[in-house]
Amino acid sequence: METLKLEDNNTKMIAHRGLSGLEKENTAVAFIAAGNRSYYGIETDIRLTKDGEFVISHDDNLKRVAGIDMNISNSTYDELSSICLFDLETGIPKNYLKIPTLIEYLEICKKYDKKAIIEIKELFLEKDIIRLIELVKKYNYIKNTIFISFYLKNLQLVRKQDSDVSLQFLTTDLNNNIINEIRKINAGIDIEYHILSKEQVELCHHHNIAVNVWTVNNPIVALMLITWNVDFITTNILE
Repeated sequence: METLKLEDNNTKMIAHRGLSGLEKENTAVAFIAAGNRSYYGIETDIRLTKDGEFVISHDDNLKRVAGIDMNISNSTYDELSSICLFDLETGIPKNYLKIPTLIEYLEICKKYDKKAIIEIKELFLEKDIIRLIELVKKYNYIKNTIFISFYLKNLQLVRKQDSDVSLQFLTTDLNNNIINEIRKINAGIDIEYHILSKEQVELCHHHNIAVNVWTVNNPIVALMLITWNVDFITTNILE
């Protein structure tokens, strides 16, 4: 199996949880697979462990990805680091499939010169947002990072710490109130593609709001969205 390559276009392609159509989501191998291809950016999800470590995982509970009823928020990083995740194809835990830290993810993005698209999965405290920004700046990667979240408060706190970093508000809806709120923090929109229309893309662009769509795996749908001039497509398998 390989990625489905689209014709050259101006829409930037983002690998969802790494190249999760080919490798186990949110693992180093998925990030490296994306790094070795033409993706503009690599999307991931971050959570906080019980001892305050930023780690990579979409779910708080590990049952889906490792078969273990264990919550990240109630576990230390040392406890999590011993867990092996299921292989994508066989469903068997593999010792090379582990929960990465945010630092490991950033190192891969930097090595392969890919934009880091970081979804803040939980509602973070301001002190955690401050630590997050400081960590990304320590790796000199803040200008190559886009923070995304379903929690507007997270993005507001990020903007409070940095006036220039790129932001996108994750949503399954789009209305005037959302547009007004994201304009206040100079953010883009990251929206489920099913509910988007060409007219809404035009409205966002009228207000200088960049449009990212998730999660698009059908090439016909992707090509339609490209004709609508969406700015980003987040995908598991398209390239």
